[in-house]
Amino acid sequence: MLIETLVADAFGTNCYVLADGRGSECVVVDPGIGIAPRLEDVLAERRLKPVAVVLTHGHLDHTFSVAPVCGANDVPAYIHSGDAHLLEDPTRGFGPGTSAMFGTGLDWTEPDDVEILADGGVFELAGMRFRADHAPGHTEGSTMFHTGDGANPHTLTGDVLFAGAIGRTDLPGGSDDQMWDSLKHKVLPLDDEVVVLPGHGPRTTMATERATNPYLKRVAARPHR
Repeated sequence: MLIETLVADAFGTNCYVLADGRGSECVVVDPGIGIAPRLEDVLAERRLKPVAVVLTHGHLDHTFSVAPVCGANDVPAYIHSGDAHLLEDPTRGFGPGTSAMFGTGLDWTEPDDVEILADGGVFELAGMRFRADHAPGHTEGSTMFHTGDGANPHTLTGDVLFAGAIGRTDLPGGSDDQMWDSLKHKVLPLDDEVVVLPGHGPRTTMATERATNPYLKRVAARPHR
């Protein structure tokens, strides 16, 4: 699997390009702020053709370039139903700091074609198989995407799990209780071999996070619920 990582101009958001190899179709995940021009360069260099944009959740730092990327390539955007409203109006997910940053001057366009995902939904794009795993807590519709075969499993965790940390739960739609449930029932059961592709920061593995991530250690020590 070919995985290209582009880090957005703001918030350090990871945009991923996934493909079977050079000169093939690809999937773009979480195109954030300032991504579109650099994404075009990567697509041209690798001779890749996007067939979809997949969104781990609806926060603006992950969706800022979704309409330009979808429009330029005539492809749909995939998002969980719980966050679909944020593609209509991303300010609904703003905290006070983000509101102050963007003010009232945000020029936003919703993608023309939005595909709604449900928990456990399996879909094939660009010759790759993905499974959507709803993991709320950071947002109502936060979703992890599992892909890769048994020898090469990868999980796109968005802002659910980072290397050594987890996503914040204090923004609109966030929930501390839901986050802990997602960590307990969706993240901890993942195999140690899974390569974690987070929404921010470096990639990691479940083996590393199980052994070192203080939040996973804490939730693993909690009584079963």
